Amino acid sequence: MKSEEELNRLSSVVIGCAIEVHKVLGPGLLESAYQQCLAWELRRQGLSVKEQVPVPIRYKELEVSNAYRLDILIEDELIVELKAADKIEPVHIAQMLTYLKVSGLRLGLLLNFNVEVMKKGIKRVVSNF
Repeated sequence: MKSEEELNRLSSVVIGCAIEVHKVLGPGLLESAYQQCLAWELRRQGLSVKEQVPVPIRYKELEVSNAYRLDILIEDELIVELKAADKIEPVHIAQMLTYLKVSGLRLGLLLNFNVEVMKKGIKRVVSNF
């Protein structure tokens, strides 16, 4: 498990890459386009990047193997969820908190590419679980 300092450094790299992708592509595309470009930029930085990672959940005695998929998982420590929405809604933050809880991870980034300036589309979410 990475230290808080390492997670902060990792999130800074991700944000820098997201800003680069947004600077080149701008708003208006599908999340899948941003995902592929961001993953490519992150790999260029030497990071371990997994896309569309299935995460199981347990509901009482039932294990649901494909309950949801993370858009991007970096270094097996940082969840990155991509949006191409008008704005990041409270439900997106609640969703990220659930992802963090069931995955046992501490930090997630919501990146909304449908903004004029990428800085306005970044929300850092920390788990309290």
